[in-house]
Amino acid sequence: MIKLAIIGYGQMGKLIEQLAPEHNFEVVSIIDPLLGNEISEESLSKAEVCIEFTTPDVAFENIQKICKLGKNLVVGTTGWLDKLEAVQKLVQQNKIGMVYGSNFSLGMNLFFQMVNFTTKLMNKMDNYEVFGLELHHKKKKDSPSGTAKILSDIVLKNTDNKTSVQFDKLDRKIEKNEFHFGSIRAGNIPGTHLIGFDSAADTIELKHTARNREGLAIGALKAAEWIIKRKGLYNFTEHFSEIIGVQHEA
Repeated sequence: MIKLAIIGYGQMGKLIEQLAPEHNFEVVSIIDPLLGNEISEESLSKAEVCIEFTTPDVAFENIQKICKLGKNLVVGTTGWLDKLEAVQKLVQQNKIGMVYGSNFSLGMNLFFQMVNFTTKLMNKMDNYEVFGLELHHKKKKDSPSGTAKILSDIVLKNTDNKTSVQFDKLDRKIEKNEFHFGSIRAGNIPGTHLIGFDSAADTIELKHTARNREGLAIGALKAAEWIIKRKGLYNFTEHFSEIIGVQHEA
């Protein structure tokens, strides 16, 4: 079994601990300030790979510590990408492997591929206009989510008449070149994302609804298994098919 250290013992950390044995992992260390421990050579001594799900304010510091200890890792925390260049250097200097991503859900990454294909197809249809919507629980700290940003990037890349995205409310008429992506925060919604195409005749919608966080945890464990013998910095979504062992036609 692969020896795993879990960094952060919130909802994701607990779920990863629960699912680890059925995915051939043995949890040898759980690190969280609330447990009274921290990242150190001793606390990670038995670990072959680490999975980090904490908060944006401590993620970069955690990445630095883990890299310097020479441990490969998976980072599911978002909100630190402004330091991506520095992380790239840390990974290279310490000769480790790291996978990061805005969303490790297997279903969501399949959804990204569906949206990519569909937006290319709909780009040929002048009578449809694309829009986006996301819903999350009231405790989520960011809006728009990292997932919404990925989806908007896919739409803009594949839609010739949309050159910018508007995540904020509008007190004016939307411009023809703007793609509007709305966000709602309420209740306990794990996450819902919708990309729609509207015309005078009908509406077509692609929708992903998360029931829980299990898909995220499984994706992180698959990434940990994949990265353990690799070096370099990898984006989960960009290497998704390889990580889950499925090859597809472009």
